[in-house]
Amino acid sequence: MFLNRLYFKKTNGYLVAQSYRKGDVLEIPTVEDDFAHLAPLMGLTLNDVYMINLSEGEYEQDLREAESIRLNLDTMSVEFSYKDPNAPDPEHPVFEKSLSEKVKELQDENTLLKAQNAALSDRADFIEDVIAEMAQQVYR
Repeated sequence: MFLNRLYFKKTNGYLVAQSYRKGDVLEIPTVEDDFAHLAPLMGLTLNDVYMINLSEGEYEQDLREAESIRLNLDTMSVEFSYKDPNAPDPEHPVFEKSLSEKVKELQDENTLLKAQNAALSDRADFIEDVIAEMAQQVYR
């Protein structure tokens, strides 16, 4: 069994609570259970928050490493703020896409660049062959 629910405040998008269960759990808590037993949700209603259910492994590393998590209210996508040892400013966190999304984008870009590089190399080889053939015709 797996459950990972994130609750974000509708007013600012910041993470209010997380309901997480993994492994041999007899009962998966309901949303009502979360509101009754998670202290940050007590006193709130489902109308006060956005709830997101994550699939197993989704944002797993990001959730461990991020300093802050929020829901971008314009795009409704989860964003993360990571600790920057070169510019620590906990008062003004910078939110961005998750590192896992960035890695996926970079992998896709790398695959595309490798294909483009191979195509350019093939083209250069072709041009070199054409020049060599033309040189043979000229010097006959």
